[in-house]
Amino acid sequence: MAKTRLPAAAPAAAASKPGPAPSANRVANTRVSNGLKEFLWLLSDVRPARVLDLGPVWQATVTFLIEKGYRVSTEDLLLAWKEFLTAEEERLRQAATGEEGGGVSQAALAERFLDGALQYPEESIRGVLAWDLFDYFDPEMMSRMMDRIFTILQPGGAVLAMFHSRSAERFQRYRLVDSQTVELLPAPTLAIHTRVFQNREILDLFGKFRSSKTFVGRDQVREGLFIK
Repeated sequence: MAKTRLPAAAPAAAASKPGPAPSANRVANTRVSNGLKEFLWLLSDVRPARVLDLGPVWQATVTFLIEKGYRVSTEDLLLAWKEFLTAEEERLRQAATGEEGGGVSQAALAERFLDGALQYPEESIRGVLAWDLFDYFDPEMMSRMMDRIFTILQPGGAVLAMFHSRSAERFQRYRLVDSQTVELLPAPTLAIHTRVFQNREILDLFGKFRSSKTFVGRDQVREGLFIK
């Protein structure tokens, strides 16, 4: 049976050799992640566990996970969503006046996007690194995305997500440094951060999950660990 307890105070690509030691600037752009430590601990019961990273492909992250014995899949969901919306806007501009002339609903866009995104077999993923994705999607997309993630996640599997307690000052991406450290990398803005979740909203979003734990950091970011 998969692990069900959470320690009370616990703070695919080919593998390659670790890179050089982090520079002083790189160290300054990291955060200690108690959620990551527990996420990896929960995954350790199943080998080889498959981890899905919903951010960009970072060789450092892939190498770290592979060397830990995990299988890794990556899907940059925010970039894919932006490219999808850009293509949809162009398609509508070129379309003749008619049935779709008034635009397409957010629900229809979400359904169409998910026809090609998050296409993994049911219960094939042990862990999902969702980062702060949920802060950037509209409700129609979020609810459908959560249903898909729940479906592809194995029983006992976990999702690690981050939620900003206030509007993010800049858009950034995340990659793993070690078992308890995440590097923050400024990046070109793919989406505008306009949503700040309250605790009840987070619990509602992950309502199908049987267990959850949150960690509050000094940087106004809450981590949530959710177990199916």
